[in-house]
Amino acid sequence: MPVTQSAKRALRISVRRHIENLRSKALYKKAVKLGRKAIAEGSETATELMSKAQSALDTAAKNNTIHRNKASRLKSRMAKAAAKGGVATEAPAKKAATKKPAAKKAATKKATK
Repeated sequence: MPVTQSAKRALRISVRRHIENLRSKALYKKAVKLGRKAIAEGSETATELMSKAQSALDTAAKNNTIHRNKASRLKSRMAKAAAKGGVATEAPAKKAATKKPAAKKAATKKATK
């Protein structure tokens, strides 16, 4: 057991972070599992489940629950399996918004003395 105040505080923080990490880990594992199952079955909701799994993986990687390369690897494997299974991995392309050209400002120079 910790003796000093700072050690007690560090223990509380460590326990809290451990619980948050376990929650995040369980969330991404469940999402990946559901995504893989949907891809294997060729379900219509496979793209939606893949999106949720990728989001959960990104969140876990952002919070350092897992390494970012592990998140990338799992997302890549899921996308590869989806492509192999004939599941569309992307939503239909959106129409590109056309921008107006920026209005040119009048060039005014200050008179130098």
